[in-house]
Amino acid sequence: MTAVPIQPPRARGIFAELQPSSLSTLVQLGAARVFQRGDVLVREGESTTFVVLLLAGCAKVTATTADGGRALLAVRGAGEFVGELAGLDGRPRSATVTAVGELHTRVIGRTQFRRFLLDHPEAAMVVNQMVAAKLRWSTERRIDFSGYDVPARLARILVALVSSFGTFTSRGWEIGFPLTQPELAELIGAAEPTVHKSLTELRRKRVLDTGYRRMTIINLSALRVAAGFHS
Repeated sequence: MTAVPIQPPRARGIFAELQPSSLSTLVQLGAARVFQRGDVLVREGESTTFVVLLLAGCAKVTATTADGGRALLAVRGAGEFVGELAGLDGRPRSATVTAVGELHTRVIGRTQFRRFLLDHPEAAMVVNQMVAAKLRWSTERRIDFSGYDVPARLARILVALVSSFGTFTSRGWEIGFPLTQPELAELIGAAEPTVHKSLTELRRKRVLDTGYRRMTIINLSALRVAAGFHS
């Protein structure tokens, strides 16, 4: 039986920060576009400079590794921009962004995006803060890689995902998009069998539960302790 949410999804990112008048202008910029699961929004190395505002759904950000593989860098959701670095500096794309499921967006040209920021200084400040938050996320992941073992790194990334994307339901905290074990392993820089073992242990302790294309955090307090967030 499908659980009924008992807490509405929170406004996130630019939806939570902008004044209503500026937000109303923003969501009418560019063109509406719906991407399906697996569709590429922007591709690493391309010279395109448009910016994509995510309205509903999630996307994953990947990049090519030194050995030619793919690394999952982050997940982006409603209220966030993707491709904004190229929109700001005009340089080639640094990563590929792919829709995780059905994804509703506004695709905004660089000139229009920059004009909006000039005309709405508070929006420019919010975009700067969002870029800074992405840099902070990257720094935190590097610290995790060097300072924590795999079970703690997994717990820390799950806490971060709940904080950003979690919705509270009668089952617990639902992470609102599917992440495979290989993708989780990429996010925390670990081998897939080790991540599988760590997830099994968290399930055994009734910290989380998994099903087809879903993950539910049953005991967020215990997950935070496993992540080292004792306070």
